[in-house]
Amino acid sequence: MRMPIALTLTFILHAGSAHATDPQTRDLTQGKTTFTVYDSYMSPSQQPGEETDAPKALEKAVGLKSTAPSVPRELRKSMGYGQIRFARDLSKAYVDVQISGVKPEDILMFHIHCGPPGVLGPIIVDFGEFGTLSKKLENGTLSVELTNKDITFVTDMPHGLKPALREGCPIDLGAPGQVKTIAGLEYLARKGVLYFNLHTKAHTFYGEMRGQIYVAKEEPQQQR
Repeated sequence: MRMPIALTLTFILHAGSAHATDPQTRDLTQGKTTFTVYDSYMSPSQQPGEETDAPKALEKAVGLKSTAPSVPRELRKSMGYGQIRFARDLSKAYVDVQISGVKPEDILMFHIHCGPPGVLGPIIVDFGEFGTLSKKLENGTLSVELTNKDITFVTDMPHGLKPALREGCPIDLGAPGQVKTIAGLEYLARKGVLYFNLHTKAHTFYGEMRGQIYVAKEEPQQQR
């Protein structure tokens, strides 16, 4: 026997409300101790071009000319994994990275950029601000806590550099504003327009390897 539609809807609504949490009894500390997780597997194949094909004018304009012989993307042994955990109250984010196949002394820069797959975009987090990268990554790992002050706000791009996305990673394409908060960074992560990029002496312009950042296929994690 079929259940009447109205009765079915009533049952569904009551079933859902039975699991709802009373806002007055919610543990407010969970905003800082539970997380939304995004991750990325980095590889040379995600770079949009070979280092030998980098535009000479842009190399000179932005000072990203390689100083060591480059290796074609399909022959590089570099690989990596990065995870970003955003606190649910969006006050902080935690970045954990693991890399292999790269000599620490060859690492020049490591960033989170804003750009869709295959597109070069501006820097939004510069891990170089957290100390000497070669020292930080000498064991192949990096762990960093981010707050609003770590978000790069670009006011003046180098002459000749015109990324597909406007300077400073806009919250929406075509919008005049720039991301300045962890909340804005998480919004961009949800849109799939953030990527890790590791630059080395041999692959300075495009980068050694790149990893587009997407939502992890896991439930929000509880802090241990």
